[in-house]
Amino acid sequence: MLTNWAGNVVFSAERLVAPRSISELRDVVAGARQAHVLGTGHSFSRIADTTGTLISVADLPEVVEIGTGVVRVSAGMRLGELADRLHRSGLALHNLPSLPHISLAGACATATHGSGDTSGSLASAVRSVDLVTADGTMITVARGDEDFGGVVAALGALGVVTTMQVDVVPAFDVEQRVYLDLPWSVLVDRFDEVFASAYSVSVFTDWRGSIRAWVKRRTDQAPASLAWTGAREATTPEHPVPGLSGEICTRQLGVPGPWHERLPHFRSDFTPSVGDELQSEYLVPRAHAGEALRALGEVAARIAPVVQTAEIRTVAADDCWLSPAHGRDSVAFHFTWTPDLNPVLAAVATVEGTLAPWSPRAHPGKVSSLPQSGEVRWSNFAALRARLDPTGKFGNPAIDALLATG
Repeated sequence: MLTNWAGNVVFSAERLVAPRSISELRDVVAGARQAHVLGTGHSFSRIADTTGTLISVADLPEVVEIGTGVVRVSAGMRLGELADRLHRSGLALHNLPSLPHISLAGACATATHGSGDTSGSLASAVRSVDLVTADGTMITVARGDEDFGGVVAALGALGVVTTMQVDVVPAFDVEQRVYLDLPWSVLVDRFDEVFASAYSVSVFTDWRGSIRAWVKRRTDQAPASLAWTGAREATTPEHPVPGLSGEICTRQLGVPGPWHERLPHFRSDFTPSVGDELQSEYLVPRAHAGEALRALGEVAARIAPVVQTAEIRTVAADDCWLSPAHGRDSVAFHFTWTPDLNPVLAAVATVEGTLAPWSPRAHPGKVSSLPQSGEVRWSNFAALRARLDPTGKFGNPAIDALLATG
């Protein structure tokens, strides 16, 4: 029995294959009745499921080709490993999500992001994609091509990504401090100041009154502190889930270190997060962050019983058609729930209804019942899919439902 990372999805596939060459991969794809690529299995929805062949790219030949301002890399490489390789060459990605354990292609396919006022999703840094389409053909789609915005964050619905070119920047150091007991009124009323205080800021809350901020400052930028808010700086390592050990988290307490050892919340050499859980995430326009926070605060008592922790982040707009941040600077409300599905679904309905006035967009790899916003270019994507995968080989009920509601 093959399951996702959280164990809440049992895959329907007839078989799992891991080709060891591009030629073998093309044959597998061409011969499959239905297929889908499987990354590290970190989605909480059935977005990566198939009744046919699940394909892992983990065993394909490794590619790491560093150029000027760009790296071409194997799609299945995990972010932690890629970051190590880049750092040894004096380079960096512009930002990282909380988990370095996920693959590059998987992260880009769902427009996974970190936090930062000027930082877009990982997909926004992609320069080109090598893709095996439904008939086994290999194509390359590059930035500037008409279809590029549809290919980069495609949910695995167009084929199997084998390699990607990604923009890189010079390596930099970061110091990380955690602030406890951030006042709710400050977070709501001075949201912009809180999130503009450093290169990357994340706020965690359990919706029961605990509000804490992870402040990640580039050491080549101005000093950052949230002392002005009345919050107090932590003196021991903290975990995003109250009560859990911060030892598995990236180094805190203002100790400078390499970008890839500070921007994620969790260390790559430890198992991340808490284990049994479900997750949801919704992005709304950044301009409405304070209003959305106030509204969620009014229903906190209804969602708190099934929340382990919730994270608030900012994400810059991108041009990826299916990205929840497509075309608009956003604030992301992420929920790590208990694994109790029915109570979680009730809480999800509460969150979705509360955020409805601001046209929320749901992360497609997480638990949601929200129809996709018409502002995202689903119709463009449907036309692209009809050209590259006319029989829907890489489709599944979750993807088909998204396209039907777009």
